[in-house]
Amino acid sequence: MKQLTKAEEEVMQLLWQLKKANVAAILEELPEPKPAYNTVSTIVRILEDKGFVSHEKVGKGHVYFPLVQKSEYSNQRLNTLVDGYFQGSFSSMVSFFMKKNDISLKELEEIMKNIKDEEK
Repeated sequence: MKQLTKAEEEVMQLLWQLKKANVAAILEELPEPKPAYNTVSTIVRILEDKGFVSHEKVGKGHVYFPLVQKSEYSNQRLNTLVDGYFQGSFSSMVSFFMKKNDISLKELEEIMKNIKDEEK
């Protein structure tokens, strides 16, 4: 799966949230200062070329929708992070975040409980 730029990822986040949208609807959801309509249109077409979105023709325009699920992309990005910075070790990543973010043992236990609950 290809990696997205920051701008592409921002548009994808909105498409995941909206489920389906035309360029105007995406533009409306973007924070100020808003990019130009043509900029958003170009980003959506790039996302389509990368296989992240597709479209359906509605009237004279297009409505875009995600082809890649957010969880699938998130998982791929997390694996890239772990491989790139923690030599593929999730335990090294957890240890790093515990040290840098002052996570207590109780909080870690709660995280582990949530993971186990989701596995069931």
